[in-house]
Order: sequence, then structure tokens, then C-alpha cells
Amino acid sequence: MKISTEIGSAAQLVGEEKAVEYVAKAGFDAWDFSMFDMCGYDWRKKVLVPSDHPLASVDYLKFARKLKQIGLDNGIVCNQSHAPFPSIPPMRPFLKRAIECTAEAGGKICIIHPDNDKSAEENAEMYFDLLPFAKECGVKIATENMWNWNEKTEEACFAACATSESFLEHLNAVNDSSFVACLDIGHAEMRGVGSGAVNMIRALGPHLQALHIHDTDKIHDSHQIPFSMAIDFQSIVAALKEIHYQGYFTLEASYYLENYPKDEVLKGVKELAKSARKLAEMFEQEV
Repeated sequence: MKISTEIGSAAQLVGEEKAVEYVAKAGFDAWDFSMFDMCGYDWRKKVLVPSDHPLASVDYLKFARKLKQIGLDNGIVCNQSHAPFPSIPPMRPFLKRAIECTAEAGGKICIIHPDNDKSAEENAEMYFDLLPFAKECGVKIATENMWNWNEKTEEACFAACATSESFLEHLNAVNDSSFVACLDIGHAEMRGVGSGAVNMIRALGPHLQALHIHDTDKIHDSHQIPFSMAIDFQSIVAALKEIHYQGYFTLEASYYLENYPKDEVLKGVKELAKSARKLAEMFEQEV
């Protein structure tokens, strides 16, 4: 089982180039291309915010190629990516750019969020628009299980793909071999939101081709290092083994590095790699 991790959190501290290098030095097999800075979004005003990031420039493909080469020079590849969000109509050009950058970096799957509050049929319209371009690029699109927040109960509540039933509705509405599932383990385990990671893994079966792995307190979207909080990874790994999961074990513990000083980021990434390798070993030992 090969292991990977998102580079976005490390990049906030040391930049993408150094982040890819650190992921390799830490012992990961691959890197997950975070593209959130391609275009900003003001959630209060609900408008796109221009970005001065290289991914927002005319040289965005050159930047993706540079990161790919840094990875290859250090013995790792890009396995998947995460497009910017939310997936609203004005963001559509950036979603296509994300697919293009995924291919340029060597990634095989681009995770594109569904709109939390739209039906499977409504979200399918977006994916139908993007899939022909993704196929031209040789990239699969993965949808992901989301969550909303109930202020009264102070816990997560339903959103697109949050339950096994909704996830399968989305997959079946598109019904294309280039449209797959990325299960966010932390989202699936949040109280009030869905049916739990184990049930979702079994329901998704062969559709499940990518993961976002992180630990939570089972209430909040904590995005912490595995084995640090409340999630039972043993049962999750057993379920992945049961369905013969063949993708990478990709971490999205994107809040873990927040308190690391810049000169200790590599140390933090090594701790992430250690937790991911433990998960991989559990999978390999599962009978």
C-alpha cells in the first residue's frame, strides 16, 4: 500500500516547491496537489477573490510541471489533486484549470467537491460539463462526501454525498467510469452527518478510488493526524481490505502543521508519514 499526503498545509509555511521535497524526504510515496490558492472565495460576500498565486497566473502549467519535476527528482509522484472550491458556476474555469494542472503534474484523479446543497441530478450537470475535458487530459474526477452544520444541535448535518445513499445517487446519476469516489474519512465519522466510514466504504465498493484520511473528535472537521483523536482506524482499514481497495492511502491532516514553526515543518511531515505508514502496514497485515 502506497502513502501520500496533501501539500497545501506545508505549502502555507514553506511554499509548494519545498513542500513536495519534504513529502519525499519524510518517506511518502506520492503527493496530493492542493490547488486552493488558484482562486480565493469570500464566504461572507459569496464572491470569487483574485489570487496572485502561480496557479492563478498565465504560467500555471509551468508551475505544475516544476512541482512534478521536483517530485520526480526526489523519487515520488503526484497521485491525485484537490480542486479549489466551492463548486459554483463562476468557479467552473478554475475547475477545468485544476484538471489540466493535475494532468501536467502526473496525477490521475482530481477531487472536485459537489455543491453541498444540490441534488445528485443538479451536481451531475456540473460533472457532465467537466468530464469530457478530464478525459482528454487522462484524469478521473472524484466527488467527495460533504457536510453542513446545524447551529441548533452544534453538530454536522446532511450535505451532498454525506450518506451512502446520496453518494451512490451521485455516482449513478453520472454513471461514467471516469467519475469515481473519494471518501473523506473524517467527514464520514462526524456525528450527525451520515452513516459512518465503514458503512460507506462497503457501499461504495469499486467506486472508491481515492481517500482523504484524517482524525477527528467525531464532532468537528478536525483534520488531524491519524491516531491522535477518536476515529477507529482498525475497522476502517479492515473495511478497505474487504472491498480490495487499490488506491493510495492519502492523508488530509491539513490542520496538523498549523503550530509548527517553519524550521520544523519537515519534522511534522515525518510524523504524518509515520502515521500513514502505520495505516498501510495495518492494511497489509489485515487477513
